[in-house]
Amino acid sequence: MRHWGNGRDLPDWHRRFGLILAPPGFDVLVIGAGPAGSAAAITAVRAGLRVALIDKAAFPRDKLCGGGVTARAHGYACAVFGDLPAGLFHISRTVRFSNGTETLARLEQAPAIYMTMRAGFDAALRARAIEAGAVDYCGHRMAHCVPDAGRVVLADGRVLTAPVVIGADGVHSAVARALFGRAFDPATIGFALEAEVPGGPGPDTELDMTALPWGYGWVFPKTGGRTLGIGGVSVQDKDLRPRFHDWLRARGVDPATVKIKGHHLPSGASNAVPGRGAVLLAGDAAGLVDPITGEGIGWAILSGQLAAEAAAEALAAGAPQTALRRYQVRMRPIRAELVRARLLARLVYHPLLQPRLLRALASSDHFQRRYLALLAGEMDYADLGPRRLVSVVLRVLRGRGGGTRLDATGGGG
Repeated sequence: MRHWGNGRDLPDWHRRFGLILAPPGFDVLVIGAGPAGSAAAITAVRAGLRVALIDKAAFPRDKLCGGGVTARAHGYACAVFGDLPAGLFHISRTVRFSNGTETLARLEQAPAIYMTMRAGFDAALRARAIEAGAVDYCGHRMAHCVPDAGRVVLADGRVLTAPVVIGADGVHSAVARALFGRAFDPATIGFALEAEVPGGPGPDTELDMTALPWGYGWVFPKTGGRTLGIGGVSVQDKDLRPRFHDWLRARGVDPATVKIKGHHLPSGASNAVPGRGAVLLAGDAAGLVDPITGEGIGWAILSGQLAAEAAAEALAAGAPQTALRRYQVRMRPIRAELVRARLLARLVYHPLLQPRLLRALASSDHFQRRYLALLAGEMDYADLGPRRLVSVVLRVLRGRGGGTRLDATGGGG
């Protein structure tokens, strides 16, 4: 990590913009130390920047999340942070599709999903960022945040400044609120309820496709227990808590014996412009959650990395205000995937089409495995292509999945 000392060794862009700051002046302020923020911090440090990593929580901290890390997300994490301890994960390869308590299909040797407890996972990523050289401001609340001015005031009175700010502070992002007045549109946001049930991990990952009209339910096996949850579009799926109580009872869990927590999911609610000038949004703060699967860890890590790369490039050019433009170029593939996922979600969760989708899932092993390939991150929505997407829709409309080929190649898989 570079320390600029009294300013004699400052890079040209510091001198050019009059940014010779007494400590704690930084090159980048990263707000939020989850997967997106930690990825941004470690990437920026490796680019030679002085980074402050800020979070109101001291780590490890509780984080409400299903904790399903897809193979793609696991690959992103290892690429950015290095190999991760195997003990962080319980690898699930058996998946059961259900319609309430009825089993639609059960697949063994499904694509791997790395189930993790977010407290340990996030703490491990943050620790790697701190070890790399990010300056640790976790466990300190912000009293004031002016991201356009590159300025954060902590509750203890310390003032942190930098020419670039990366907001990775989750669905209720203070950075997004400062930029746009609110972090998300309540009409498009998702909501989930979850409970951690201690004990054995259980044999299967369960995906209940009918837990909610515009969402689904999950049972994720993990080391030391299971995570059970349901999630959907908050304005569409009413009476969520009593529904969840009934859903837990149907799986042998007394709601009175577990702690139930709720959280918003920015699925389908991504910001069209993920920042402004020298302020960038990453992860949940940018709304980067798949509206079909609810998965956001992979895109959080990737977007944090891309934000830091854009910041480093803008600073090296002596033009911090160009950071957003550079970031948007890098984000185009993710944005395109979100658009495709939103279009498909309207079909998957449409009340008139969902029964046909369930019949297709129940009738075709090929359809099931391709659906799981999307869920596990082994395929992109772009791999479907327009013609194949139309073919999938037609098969769903007919209520059968046999012969539907969701792979991108002409010969199928």
